[in-house]
Order: sequence, then structure tokens, then C-alpha cells
Amino acid sequence: MTDHLATLREEGLASSSAARAISAVRGLHRFAAREGLVAVDVAAEVKPPSPPKRLPKALDVDQVTRLLDVADDTPLGMRDKALLEFLYGTGARISEAVGAAIDDLDLGDEAAAILHGKGGRTRLVPVGAYAKAALETYLVRGRPALVANGKGTPAVFLNARGGRLSRQSAWTILHRAAQSVGLPIEGPHAVSPHTLRHSYATHLLDGGADVRVVQELLGHASVTTTQVYTLVTVDRLREVYATAHPRAR
Repeated sequence: MTDHLATLREEGLASSSAARAISAVRGLHRFAAREGLVAVDVAAEVKPPSPPKRLPKALDVDQVTRLLDVADDTPLGMRDKALLEFLYGTGARISEAVGAAIDDLDLGDEAAAILHGKGGRTRLVPVGAYAKAALETYLVRGRPALVANGKGTPAVFLNARGGRLSRQSAWTILHRAAQSVGLPIEGPHAVSPHTLRHSYATHLLDGGADVRVVQELLGHASVTTTQVYTLVTVDRLREVYATAHPRAR
């Protein structure tokens, strides 16, 4: 078994490929031991390699700006802009955005929204000026036209028939906007609703926000989950340093 692991390393397999190979070998040894073909399952204590921690992909501020400036002045266009601004302006998960109700919004001087997160947990997050303006425009001019097409629902974001916007439709809205400004919608760097959440967290940390504040804003149960974004920020700082400092190279 040790020789097999060494061979996997020498072949330079990715962690995921090595993990699958080791899992197959462990299964074979477990079967052999259970059937009495071998006296001891020598693979029982062998653990597959841990997969590398994947850093979240964030858009830069210019890309986010382009993405959020594509909607038109129709009821559906106002909804699309409000949705995209809401996702980036609050760091909401896509399920939290489409699940938001009118009563969850407070668009007063200290604009805020209640987000209903995983495990029944709720949190209060601030709503920035751009998201607030887009929501106000949509709620005053766009949403009433959509409500007229249906039976009425307390959901903030509605579909063309007046019902609650689905997660899949929200994905489509984002993909359409991304495609229109030349951002990828396929492949490893494809823009997704989570991309806006990643960008929200990364830009907050880039701007000096404390990681524990970002943890609360994202609704993470543990700060360990949030700390992955600090790795993104360090990488970004390295890039800036390498290109801007006269003695970096």
C-alpha cells in the first residue's frame, strides 16, 4: 500500500484524482479482508489527501460596475438591476435574495435588510446607497406592474407572471448581464450569484473591514469559513506590490 501511494505521488496526480484512486484501493482491501482473502486490511488507516483549498473567485470593482449597469428601464429591467445590486450590496446568497419579502426591507435613512440564511438563522445587514436606490425604483415603478400580472406575493423579486422569482431565473438574469459585458458564464471563472457574494466579501476586506464583521455580514457560523477571503486579499496585495513597487523584482 505504501508503494502504491508513492507511485501516485510520482505520477503527479491531482489531489482529487489521488483521492479517488486511494478510495478504490481501500475498497478493494476492505472487501478482501471481509471475504477472508487476507488476514489484515492494511489500507484501513490510509487517509486520502486533503483537497487543496479553493480560493473564491472575485470580480474587481470595475467588472462589478459594468455588470450592474446593464439593466434597462422596463419593469423587468428595474427588477434585474435591483436584484444584482441587492446581491452585491448585501452579500446575500441567491436563496436569501429570492426569499426576501417586502417586510424584510427597511429603506429608510439607515437602510437595511433581514436575510433568512441557512439553518433558520436570520441576520440584519446594511443596504448600500446604490442598492437602496435600485430597490426604491423597482418597488415604486417596476414591481407594481409585475404584481398586476399575478395574484400577489410578499416576495420582493417577482417573475413576469407576478409570482416569486425562482433561483434558476435569478441565475439566468445574472448570466444574461454577465454575457452582455463580456464576463464568462462558463468554465472555472464563470460568473455566478456566489461570485457577487465573494466580491462583496473581498472588497470589504480590501477596504479595511475586520474579518469578524465580514463574518457577521455573510452569516458564516465560523470565522474560519470567512478567513478564506483574507487569502484572496493577500494575493491581491502581492499583485499590487509586484507591479507598483520599484524594487519588487
